[in-house]
Amino acid sequence: MSEKIRRRRTVARHGQLRTPGPISQLLKILGVALAVVLVSGISVGAFVVSDLYGTATADAVELDGQKSVPPDISEYEGGFDLLLVGTDSCEEEYAHLFGNRCSGSDAGGTLNDVNILMHVSEEPRRITAVSFPRDLMLPIPECTREDGSTTSAMSKQPLNTAYSYGGLNCVATTVSALTGQDIEFAGAVTFGGVIEITDAIGGVDVCLASPIQDYHTGLNMDAGTHTVSGLKALQFLRTRHGVGDGSDLGRIGNQQQYMSSLARKLISGEVLGNVPVMLRLAHTALSNLEASTSLTNPMTIVQVGLAVKDVPFEDIVFLQYPTFTDPDNANKVVPDSASALAMWDAINANQQLQVTHENTANDGVVVKDEASTEPPEETTEPAAPTEGTEGTEGTETPAPTEGVTQLPDSIRGNSAAQQTCSNGNVRQ
Repeated sequence: MSEKIRRRRTVARHGQLRTPGPISQLLKILGVALAVVLVSGISVGAFVVSDLYGTATADAVELDGQKSVPPDISEYEGGFDLLLVGTDSCEEEYAHLFGNRCSGSDAGGTLNDVNILMHVSEEPRRITAVSFPRDLMLPIPECTREDGSTTSAMSKQPLNTAYSYGGLNCVATTVSALTGQDIEFAGAVTFGGVIEITDAIGGVDVCLASPIQDYHTGLNMDAGTHTVSGLKALQFLRTRHGVGDGSDLGRIGNQQQYMSSLARKLISGEVLGNVPVMLRLAHTALSNLEASTSLTNPMTIVQVGLAVKDVPFEDIVFLQYPTFTDPDNANKVVPDSASALAMWDAINANQQLQVTHENTANDGVVVKDEASTEPPEETTEPAAPTEGTEGTEGTETPAPTEGVTQLPDSIRGNSAAQQTCSNGNVRQ
């Protein structure tokens, strides 16, 4: 059994939220087996679990270096990690909804546009979901494809090309090499999968501090609270030009708002306590999930669900992997290794995390206070995590207070207990 390296902890107060497409996968799977096995009768549960097993194993992917899954996931020292990937595949049923991406010069190939590594700690259980920018420039290691062939290692490529080189396994290998984390489980979901999964739970509530108009995705929404589902949900998750400074980092914050709301809905009785909804979600999620072979055993899925079902919202934290602007390309970013090390140290040590980053007009979301949801004032200062050049500023971790680790202010994020609203591009 691989041992997890222990480091330091997580909570979160200011900043953006969790993230989209794929994490919905995870939390679904959680509730999935949970309601199926614990709420359904033994006979019904056995039938459903058998059916789910056949669905989950259909296109399972072997991860490089994958170890056998223990009978009880509590045996994972330090907790376990689940990689959630959102791909831009153009399924025939939905291709007409995505314009040039699926029919024009951009058509062809599959990119891993959403990449989230979720760490579930040992007792006390905490969940930390770290989102990685799609335009993060980093080495991509040699990977084994599904047909057994191998890809060549590359010294510097965008993270979102890893899937096109070697599939889900290559994304997992790349993220593991970057973070030093063992990845026990992995899953990927497509554009169409996001639509079907969101519909299966009856939509997700999102908040807009100001309107969004984005002709790139076709999204046009007024300020206020909305329940998004189907195509609208996917447009909301894909919008980049519609929030903050129009960057991918702003989009991550907006996606994390969706994920935070999704987490609250899934863990509440509204979903987990509703057997018909859970059964529908189970079939929909697993039918649209490309999973690692380690995630095909129904009892493992049940255990994952049990491990996270009672985690308090304040201990479900969504973070953005810290970055600097790439000195070779202003439209790309590179790892802020010092800040990242402080973050992983805290996560692996199972500490509570406090996000110290204060959102600005560049960010994709604003933290919703009781008194106001107004977007932050315009600022001429660059966004903390991405603007500027590599250096030491913002990388030191303040001293922890009463068991809480304060993260460097270069790390954006927040907990599921916080309410955030999209920082739309239309100022009222």
